[in-house]
Amino acid sequence: MKFTELNLHESLLEAISYMGFETATPIQEKAIPVILDNKDILACAQTGTGKTGAFVLPILHKLADRTATDCNTLIVVPTRELAIQIEQQIQGLSYFVSVSSKSIYGGGDGKDFNAEKEALTKGCDIIVATPGKLLSHLKLGYVKFDKIEHLILDEADRMLDMGFIDDLKKIISYIPKKHQTLMFSATMAPSIRQLAKTICQSPTEISLSIAKPAAGVNQQVYMAYDNQKSKLLAHILKDRKEYNSIIIFSSTKAKVGDIVRDLGRAGFPAKGISSNLEQDKREEVLRGFRSKRIRVLVATDVMSRGIDIKEINMVINYDVPNEPADYVHRVGRTARANTKGEAITLVNPKDMQKFSRIEQLIETTLEKKQPPKELGEGPEYREPRKGGGGVNKRHFNNKGKGGNHKGGKKPWHKKKSGNSNYKGNKPNNGNKSEGGQQNSKPKT
Repeated sequence: MKFTELNLHESLLEAISYMGFETATPIQEKAIPVILDNKDILACAQTGTGKTGAFVLPILHKLADRTATDCNTLIVVPTRELAIQIEQQIQGLSYFVSVSSKSIYGGGDGKDFNAEKEALTKGCDIIVATPGKLLSHLKLGYVKFDKIEHLILDEADRMLDMGFIDDLKKIISYIPKKHQTLMFSATMAPSIRQLAKTICQSPTEISLSIAKPAAGVNQQVYMAYDNQKSKLLAHILKDRKEYNSIIIFSSTKAKVGDIVRDLGRAGFPAKGISSNLEQDKREEVLRGFRSKRIRVLVATDVMSRGIDIKEINMVINYDVPNEPADYVHRVGRTARANTKGEAITLVNPKDMQKFSRIEQLIETTLEKKQPPKELGEGPEYREPRKGGGGVNKRHFNNKGKGGNHKGGKKPWHKKKSGNSNYKGNKPNNGNKSEGGQQNSKPKT
């Protein structure tokens, strides 16, 4: 469907045309008419489908001719980098539509706080905020949310995963009971449906086929012991000298620095980004990566839903993500907007079970490759037993197969418990990353 068929404001259509977009993505085609009809939405769509445009465009349409100065729309997101990303997209479209916006997130200084307070007290059309920082303003008593008409929860599943459920309920208590609620989630977990029941009014459900990487992603898997991974990374990078934008994802902050150091010793300069890095440094690293001055970026999982950078050649999963959906979000950083990309996952023995769950989710069985011969053989992949943990064979033989294992049998480690679519990623300015906050929740 063409954007011209969606009954959007003429100024918005001009902005979309100026950016070179003509055709709406499936989530935009389905969601925009419902939002314009003032109905609540519970939408399930993964990263890279254009979901940001699916709610930003109709909201800007509604605000295009607005003269009031009160806060009208509240968008709540899990991380500061996503807040900034969304506001950048709003600003890009607002060049043609007179709409004000402000992003509110943790980690700033007194000057930032005062600017946020001014927007919350004097009025701003759209507020994009992370839960923690927004609550800190709300508790001070000066926020004016009595005229909020639209509440949007983006990456709702991630916010629940990060423990923000109580914060979200508290935030919602500050806005009028009569408002339009738009929930966007990459997964449709029972907790998401339960939340929707409590905050939405007969929502229209929109669900695209999820949890499958884009068709343009060339997915590969290497079986590797942990002490083979650094050399395997160097081998992969050496064979792809033409790539100028590569992300390596780690599931933990602790590994980020180790990976960066190992790559540096191997002759591949890299920069790491996680909550261990100061905010200004994170911004500097992301600017360098976006401008291609930094070729290799090592990042944590939280970044996988927030990095909005075009033309990323390759994503490498240094380890298998804990949740299958996170694999899709990591891989979703490449092959965006119908381009081509490469995604490589390194699987060690303890991660076989997790990777099997990923294959079930994406409904694809990937070839399990061995490392180059000079690195020694990696572990042999074993399919988990149907219906539970373990594998078909309780042990697998490691004799003479690389790693630190000197033969014999190592017990299986069981798990313990091409069109011109507008996808909301045209503006490309500075970005920021996640942080940490008290009570073990990420800093927002």
